Amino acid sequence: MSGFLYGVTLQWKLDIRSKSLLVTCYIIPLIFFLLMGGIFTSVMPDMRSTLIQSMIVMSVSMGAFIGLPPSLIETYGSDINKIYKANGVPVYLGLVTMFLSTFIHLMIACAVIVVLAPILFQAVLPAQLPIFFFALAIYIIVSLSIGSILGLIIKNQAKLTMIAQLVFLPSIMLSGIMFPIDLLPDFLEIIGHIFPAFWGYRLMLNHGFCLKNLWYLILVFFAALIVCKIFLKKQKLK
Repeated sequence: MSGFLYGVTLQWKLDIRSKSLLVTCYIIPLIFFLLMGGIFTSVMPDMRSTLIQSMIVMSVSMGAFIGLPPSLIETYGSDINKIYKANGVPVYLGLVTMFLSTFIHLMIACAVIVVLAPILFQAVLPAQLPIFFFALAIYIIVSLSIGSILGLIIKNQAKLTMIAQLVFLPSIMLSGIMFPIDLLPDFLEIIGHIFPAFWGYRLMLNHGFCLKNLWYLILVFFAALIVCKIFLKKQKLK
């Protein structure tokens, strides 16, 4: 257990120095929040009631789909993986430590949004903060599980960037955080239901924590867990 905690702490320190993670978990999401928060609340004053949830969906999607996968490629697509094997380190350790470290970074970034949004844009705080943060944790975990699949399956950095964008952009455009989803054509609305952002956003809304918004996220997480286990097993056999 102490070795595992040491691994998580070490990964945390490495991620703090990582320019990529700094950009994707903090700089871009918070700049987007500061710029778009004012625009959204000026153009659509009613959005103050959902601004926090909307900005969080963007932040989590950015960190999970664009921030985490490149770190996994650096580990499982390089000599670091061989070092793990040579020293008898479990093949899953790299994934777990990066997963937990990124989770902590995203929670911190989202907490900053929760604190600043009411001050800067008169955004409405969630009615029940403990339930809100529990829903947020679930959404982050599910999003990171998808990011983990991207990082384990795709070995080419250029290809990863392209595919990550194909997951990230629909997540924020078709989830209902930018504009009401009923304004979209029916086929785009159906596609939007595929992405966890759609369900995570609704799960974090007031009175949104219910099985109707939760079941799909649970399904996606366990499916991602199985896929990650299969690919980690392949890594072990190499």
